[in-house]
Amino acid sequence: MSDSLVIIPTYNEKENAENIIRAVFSLDKDFHVLIVDDGSPDGTADIVKNLQKEFPSQLHIQERKGKLGLGTAYIHGFKWGLNKGYNYLFEMDADFSHPYKKLPELYKACAVDGADLSIGSRYVKGGGIENWPWNRLFLSYFASLYVRLIFWWGIKDTTAGFMCYTRKVLETIDLDNIEFVGYAFQIEMKYTAKKLGFKLVEVPIIFTDRLHGQSKMNGSIIKEALFGVLKLRFKKYIPVKSK
Repeated sequence: MSDSLVIIPTYNEKENAENIIRAVFSLDKDFHVLIVDDGSPDGTADIVKNLQKEFPSQLHIQERKGKLGLGTAYIHGFKWGLNKGYNYLFEMDADFSHPYKKLPELYKACAVDGADLSIGSRYVKGGGIENWPWNRLFLSYFASLYVRLIFWWGIKDTTAGFMCYTRKVLETIDLDNIEFVGYAFQIEMKYTAKKLGFKLVEVPIIFTDRLHGQSKMNGSIIKEALFGVLKLRFKKYIPVKSK
């Protein structure tokens, strides 16, 4: 059995689902994949279930009813993966914006080099973004800068969603008390891990805009991130499991 599970949330990703799954399985490192599908009306789940015939031990799917949010999808996946015994759990988008070939580097940063959480970063040396319009590039960069100024921490890509968590991080954080569900979820998880004393490292990646399907970014997600950061900054309770 693999020690690594790549969790990929999906909603209407029929153009990308099969390709991203095959891409992950093409890597030299043995990764398993969990698709968490939020009731995609375009048949994404059916595509995944058909592929399970070809990859019965490597490919898994959890279906949820309705679009319940990115954060809850990952938390669902984390709990499932921990229960199944995986030691390294990854977050990755379905749309190829995250460079899947970097998964082994994220793994190495934790499994070999001793990080507790590795982050695929656009804003460290060697990282970058391709094919984004200037307004989205501006928003992303200054969102990360805004978070850094609020928290005064060393993480440069604070909103990154391409990451590897070690089991001990996810077993320590009380996942039921993570508050945010949109992109603020990514900030809250990093902030919580940092406050609990875990070692976070950034691995440079080139982020590329999706070729197929539609972005899930909207105004409510941006608003949650902007105001959620301030709420986190002055929040006294850190969601940690009681022993």
